[in-house]
Amino acid sequence: MAGLGSPARTLRGLLRELRLAGARNDTAYRDTAAYRYLLHAFRAHRVTGEKLCRAQHELHFDAATYLCLLRSVREHVALHREFHGRGERSVTESAGMVGLQLPRQPGGKGWEP
Repeated sequence: MAGLGSPARTLRGLLRELRLAGARNDTAYRDTAAYRYLLHAFRAHRVTGEKLCRAQHELHFDAATYLCLLRSVREHVALHREFHGRGERSVTESAGMVGLQLPRQPGGKGWEP
C-alpha cells in the first residue's frame, strides 16, 4: 500500500469491492449493512475545521487497509480458481498456461522415430 490517496477514492474502491462480492451472492450491495455503515462512517468523519483530524486519518487508513485486503482476497480466489484443483495436466497444457509451445517432431524423409 504505497499511498492512501483521497478518501473519496478509497470509499469508491470499497463500494466496488462490495458490489463485486454481492454479485456472487445475488444480493444488491446497496441493501447490505456494510454499505450503510461505510457511508455513515465516511460522512461522519469528513474534514472538520480542526488542523489535524486524527479520527478522519485513522478511518481513512483503516478503510484503505481493508480495501487492500478485499482486493487481495478477490484476486487470490481468481488465481486459485484458474490454477488449482484440476488434477494432473499434460506437458502441452502446462506449457500453454505459461505462454510456451512445445517443439513439434520433425517429419519427412530420413526421420526415424
